[in-house]
Amino acid sequence: MRFIRTRLEEVERILWSRDSRLVSRIARDLPSARIVELAESGWCVMAPSSELTDSLVAELAEAAAYGMSDIDPSLPPSERYVVALGHAVHVSGLGDRIGMNETPEIAKRKVLDYFFALKENHHVEFQPIVDLRTMHASEWECLFRPHMPMLPQTISSMVEAALTAKRPVDFDTFVVAATLARIAEVAKLGPLGHRMNFAVNLLPASLLAPNFEATAFADRVLKAGISPRQIVVECTEQQAIADVPQLKKQVKALRRLGFGFAIDDAGSGYASFNVIAALEPTIIKIDREIVSRIGNKDSDAKKALVEAFVSFSRRIGAKVVAEGIENRRDLIALQEREVDFGQGFLLGRSSIEPRQPRPVPALRTLPRVISTVSGWEGAVTTRAATIR
Repeated sequence: MRFIRTRLEEVERILWSRDSRLVSRIARDLPSARIVELAESGWCVMAPSSELTDSLVAELAEAAAYGMSDIDPSLPPSERYVVALGHAVHVSGLGDRIGMNETPEIAKRKVLDYFFALKENHHVEFQPIVDLRTMHASEWECLFRPHMPMLPQTISSMVEAALTAKRPVDFDTFVVAATLARIAEVAKLGPLGHRMNFAVNLLPASLLAPNFEATAFADRVLKAGISPRQIVVECTEQQAIADVPQLKKQVKALRRLGFGFAIDDAGSGYASFNVIAALEPTIIKIDREIVSRIGNKDSDAKKALVEAFVSFSRRIGAKVVAEGIENRRDLIALQEREVDFGQGFLLGRSSIEPRQPRPVPALRTLPRVISTVSGWEGAVTTRAATIR
């Protein structure tokens, strides 16, 4: 769905109504108007105020309830439409009846409804996860990119909305379905085929849901034509994990079926050593705040922390991924500390197709790392074997 910007001198107006007949009449008389259905919350009509006039709408409305508001172009794009929509709903007098004079939970549910309604707008991108010894990639993190013209959102803000609205399972089900479908396409057409591996994000709240079953998740993956051994489930969290022992059971169930398991943002927030030790992941992803400027002379504390993660990972048979690598100095510091893999703009930005990383010449000879587990796939399959 595309939204065409009106001429700069025109003020844009938004109309909200739950009456489909009114919206149909406006669409008939104003074919240039943009119309968006908000799931079960009604419709929005957007057009220049010179066309979507009070007199026109009053003539077409008959007995239909509606509200209108001008869109304030001085507000940031991420705010102007939702502010105007909220005002239009308030003017309609129906706010209480549909829950729009709302709690934060209800407000976030409306955002999610809009997100789900725009299924065809969103897309998946792939960022290479690079072996820091060979500078080659055979695995990519899948990054879901929402596209919501009226209410621009990042994936982080959508995760927050899902958690606030208490709908993490609905959110992950939606995102994973789209992600698996896209993985199936690129794995079929890509030069590496079945040797391509992918990291897929899931919220711990979804893994802890009573109706989550590892076997059912594996069936979904298999139906998409992908092996569970090609998938690393990456645990992303913005809140404390409610039940670590139960999450550990789910992680073990996933790994028995061949999935890898990664803890994201290690060293930041809730991804503490205690949680990591309890979950025994196959992959530990070091938070970008630790990685950033680690190559500087005054970064001894960061270097020590990365060395601790590397030593810890060797003890539990996991691999380490450094996120947010943006310059060669940081890259060399990580290579010297035998970090296994890396992600970041220096190595390769996300793209709609999986791509090999940018060529980054080594600045010095690196020490040889002796490990009983080789490569990303080796880390996943070896750790899976130990829990059978």
